[in-house]
Amino acid sequence: MDNKKKSGRDPVCPIVDSVDVIGSKWKLLAIRYLADSPLGFNELLRRIGSTNSKELSLTLKQLGNSGLVERKILSVQPFRVEYALTQMGYELKPVLEDLRKWGEKWRSHFEQTLLAN
Repeated sequence: MDNKKKSGRDPVCPIVDSVDVIGSKWKLLAIRYLADSPLGFNELLRRIGSTNSKELSLTLKQLGNSGLVERKILSVQPFRVEYALTQMGYELKPVLEDLRKWGEKWRSHFEQTLLAN
């Protein structure tokens, strides 16, 4: 039995690997906002708006472990940190731009589909 049949995924598919790393709503939104500039935790939480601090903290930790985001301590008293994209993270910027364009093109279709359900 090959690896694909055992795990249910293609072991050489870079799209699957990429989705594993960035494929959640909060990860994409965090990357989107950090692509503009480094942000503190609370500012990023405010911009995303529809998540909570526990979920954002987990998301940032996962992005950091993947090498897409770095955490910099700005001060200890009061404790302040800033999050920024790494070079690997910045390389996602054109991907996000293409995703934004695609979303704009098909937005009305998505809205009709959501209203129908």
